[in-house]
This record gives sequence, C-alpha cells and structure tokens, in this order.
Amino acid sequence: MGALLAVLALVLAAARGARALGLGRPVPGQGGGARRLALLESLALDPRRRLLLVRCDDRELLILTGGAQEVVQPLPPVPPA
Repeated sequence: MGALLAVLALVLAAARGARALGLGRPVPGQGGGARRLALLESLALDPRRRLLLVRCDDRELLILTGGAQEVVQPLPPVPPA
C-alpha cells in the first residue's frame, strides 16, 4: 500500500512540475489563451434541421445542419457600431 501511495505522489509531483514549466497543451478558458471558436446563436428549424451562427477568429459563418448535406455560408463582416 505504501508503494502505491509513493507512486501516486510521484505522478502528482511530476504533473505539477510539468504544469509549472509550461509543458503540455493549454486548456482553453484556463489561461491557455483566447478561444477561437464561439457559437453565437442556434435556431431549430424543424426536428432534424438547425441553423448555427458561429464565429471563428474574426469570421462569422452560417451553418445549416441535419439535412441531406451540411451547408456552410460565410457572412460578410459587420461594420463596428
């Protein structure tokens, strides 16, 4: 039992050390940088089809899902108010 606890303690210490050195991939929303993808709105058209307004970086896309094929339409940039 002592050996198991020692191994777990070593694993936890190694994980904390790696995190302190900045190793590993960053987790979005936890100081790992800004998110690039955001769902702005979602609208159900019927039980199968859905319209999604998505922002990726500085672009907005209108996506139709659930039909025979997916449709992705880029939207023109919106001028700042």
